[in-house]
Amino acid sequence: MSTPLSDATIPVLRGGMVGMGMIFDETYAPFFETARGGLYDAAAGLFRVELAGAATRTGDRAAAYQSRTGISPFGNFAGESAVADLLASGIDFLCVASPDDKHFEAARLGIEAGRHVIIEKPSVLSLDELDQLAALARENGVLAKVVYHKLLDPDHKKLRTLVQDGVLSHVNNGYCTLLEPKSISGSQFASWITGRNPGTYVAVHYLKLIDFTFGGRLKSVSCTGQRGLVGPSDGPTWDSTQLRLVYEYESGREAAFDIHTSWVTPDNFPGYVEQEVQFRFDNGVWNGHSRKRGVELTVEDRTPHELKTTINNHYNGSFLEPWNARSRRGYGIEVIERFAREVAYVELGGPEEGRAGRLAEMAALDYNDLAADRQVVAAVQAMEAILAKHAVGEPNGLVEVNGKHGGLALFLPGKSEPEMLYQGTV
Repeated sequence: MSTPLSDATIPVLRGGMVGMGMIFDETYAPFFETARGGLYDAAAGLFRVELAGAATRTGDRAAAYQSRTGISPFGNFAGESAVADLLASGIDFLCVASPDDKHFEAARLGIEAGRHVIIEKPSVLSLDELDQLAALARENGVLAKVVYHKLLDPDHKKLRTLVQDGVLSHVNNGYCTLLEPKSISGSQFASWITGRNPGTYVAVHYLKLIDFTFGGRLKSVSCTGQRGLVGPSDGPTWDSTQLRLVYEYESGREAAFDIHTSWVTPDNFPGYVEQEVQFRFDNGVWNGHSRKRGVELTVEDRTPHELKTTINNHYNGSFLEPWNARSRRGYGIEVIERFAREVAYVELGGPEEGRAGRLAEMAALDYNDLAADRQVVAAVQAMEAILAKHAVGEPNGLVEVNGKHGGLALFLPGKSEPEMLYQGTV
């Protein structure tokens, strides 16, 4: 934990958290603990970031965090008005890390209050919600961003570099899989998992990776899945999903991408989170595997439960630096710091009369801006709708994107006319 600089002339950006679960512990907490000591940005100068308040359902997690870390007290707001109370306390930006079906309302309140907002993936679950937030951000002159930390994974950055440089030419198809242990769905997320699915929770990372890396136009979405472990076999809660996207490119050629996700893998599985991708190109193949990056660990009586046999030190790791300082770093934290630098650039990077230009510059970043996330949210909305129909006995749906009927048209077997999910252009 960093000791904050004491100079009262150093600008401070006050952040607020909505939700303090696992993702807070792994990414936001180490960011705030480091950034309170000060960050330097060539465009914005020296500034500090502090955690000024948190909004949660009960307040218990925030109290436990304060007690555990001894960090300077921050506002602990709980209950129905927690987000409104947090915003009224005087923060500069809002981090939304609540369950995915609760993102929209918290983000809406934050943007309407004139605060910059960053939302954990998926940002929202429908294009109507995305449209509202993007419009509100423009009206209120603030940034509205979404976290896709896998875009900062060194392997994924290298993949995009090779594609952008023309080393890999025209993707033909792709396969992505992410498997999480039962402890995720059965314990950590048990309070909100009813009616949810692992595709929305984690497949969205790969949706963005595909959309951002390869470009193209999303044409169709289909999905199926399995039930019976997390919830009833005939209920709305899914153990695993298999999602397929079809994209069309400027050449007129298409590519299909399959994304398989599960959160019922045995807890003693050595990888903890098993991630694998394969993309095939006209002139090559890209294979990536999270358990084959070169590190395996065995400690008697501690692996694979307390410690994991295979470790992703790129995402977020605790380290003893060569100069004997303790640190936590990795791309899961870097993406939060990057957002803070974007906010600092807008607010501290020059005179007030240039703020609108700085805001437009940061809003044009298509890797995280909500306005650039249309095809990803479209795929999420389509998947959710297909699974909802499946859960009530109407499986095998397919959503056509920007076809003759409109933006998102859900076709079901045996029905000649589609159900419209979104009428406008995706």
